[in-house]
Amino acid sequence: MKRILITTALLAGVFSYAGGFRVSLQGVKQLAMAHTSAHTEDASVAFFNPAGISFIPSKLSVAVGGFGAISEVEYQSLETLQSYKTENPVGTPLYAAIAYKVTNNVSVGLSVTTPFGSTVKWANDWAGKEIVQKMELKSFFFQPMISFKLNDWVSIGASYIYAKGLVDWDKSVTNLGGTLNINDEKATGSGFGLGFYFKPDDKLDVSIAYRSQVTMKAENGVATFSGVSSSILTSPQLNVGADGQDAFTAELPLVDEYTIGLTYKITPKWLVSADFNYHGWEKYNKLTLDFENAQVGNQTDKTILVSPKNFHNAKTFRIGTQYMLTNNLAGRLGYYYDESPYTDQKFIPETPSFNANVLTAGLGYKFGKLGVDLAAALSFPEARKVNNYNLNLFGQAKAKATYLGLGFSYNAF
Repeated sequence: MKRILITTALLAGVFSYAGGFRVSLQGVKQLAMAHTSAHTEDASVAFFNPAGISFIPSKLSVAVGGFGAISEVEYQSLETLQSYKTENPVGTPLYAAIAYKVTNNVSVGLSVTTPFGSTVKWANDWAGKEIVQKMELKSFFFQPMISFKLNDWVSIGASYIYAKGLVDWDKSVTNLGGTLNINDEKATGSGFGLGFYFKPDDKLDVSIAYRSQVTMKAENGVATFSGVSSSILTSPQLNVGADGQDAFTAELPLVDEYTIGLTYKITPKWLVSADFNYHGWEKYNKLTLDFENAQVGNQTDKTILVSPKNFHNAKTFRIGTQYMLTNNLAGRLGYYYDESPYTDQKFIPETPSFNANVLTAGLGYKFGKLGVDLAAALSFPEARKVNNYNLNLFGQAKAKATYLGLGFSYNAF
C-alpha cells in the first residue's frame, strides 16, 4: 500500500493571502489606515501594544468590531491546463477590547481577537484533492494586560495570551478509495506580549511592541477515514480499526511578531502613520502529527508523520493617513505590502500565501462619546508559479481578496 501523504497547515488561517496565515484584521480604524498601530484614541490599541492603553484619553474605553472577508484562489495545472477556484464562504473575524485606568499611572485591559481563521474550500476533484478539499479554522486570542505610565510621555505594558482553536480538514485518500477528516476542537496555547509607547509631544506617537510565539497544541484530535473498506482499515498497513477513527496529537507555532509604529500630526487635522512588522516564520520549518495507531508516516515510528514547511521570516511595510474633514468626521487612506513567508517551491494550498499590495480606506464619525468606524481594503496578490515537487503541484496560482469592516468605540469619564 502506498504511504498516505498528510500535509496540513493544522490550526492555520487561510484568508490572509499574504504573510503566511496571519490575519491583519484587529481594528477597523487601524485597517482604514493600513492596519497601523500607533493610535490610542480608544481601547482597540490593546491588541497592538499593551503599553498604549495608558494614553487612552478616558478612564474607561470600549471598542468592538467585525469584518467580512471575501476571498478566492484560482489554481491552473501546468500538466492539464485545467483551472480550479475555491468556493470560500465569507470570513467573519472580530475583535473586542476594554481598558480602564485604575490610577493615573496604572491601566488594565482585555483584548479578544481572532487573528487566525476562516475557511478554504476547493472542489472535491481538483488537482490537489490529496492535499486538501476543505479546511475550516476558528481561533480566539484572549489577552489580559497591564500598563504602567512611567511619566507623562512614556509607558510600558505587558499581556498574557491564552489561545483556543479548532480545525476541521477534509482531504481525499484516493489510494484507499475514500476521504480523511482531521478534527480537533480543543487546541490551546499561550504566550505573552510586551510593549513601550512614547508620546514626547502632542504631535508624535511611537509604538514598539513584541508578541511572542504561541504554540498551539492539539492533544484531542480525531482522524476519521470514510468510504474505506473495513479490510483496509484493520490491515497492518493502516491499523485504525473497523470504525475508521484514530487519535492524533500535533503542535503548530503561531510565530512571534515585532512591530515598530509611529504617528505624526502634520497639522491639527492631518496625521500620517507608518508601521514595520517582522514575523519569525522560519520557526515553522515542519509539522509533526503523531497518530495513535494509523500507519501513515515514513519514520522509524510509522505512526509519526513529518511534513516539511521551510518557511522563512517575512516583513510587512505599512503607511496610512487620516484627515479631519469636519470636527467629527475623519477620512482615512492606507497602503501596505505584505511578504509571503515561503517560495514558489513551497506553495501549499491549505494556506495559500502571496506577496500582496493592499489598498485601504475608511471613515470615522464621533457622536459625543461614541465613535463609529467603517473600513474597506482591496488586496492585489501577486500571481505565483507553483513548483512544489513534494506535493507534485506544478502550475500557476492567483488570488483576490476584499475586506469590509464596521467598528464602534465608547469612551467614558
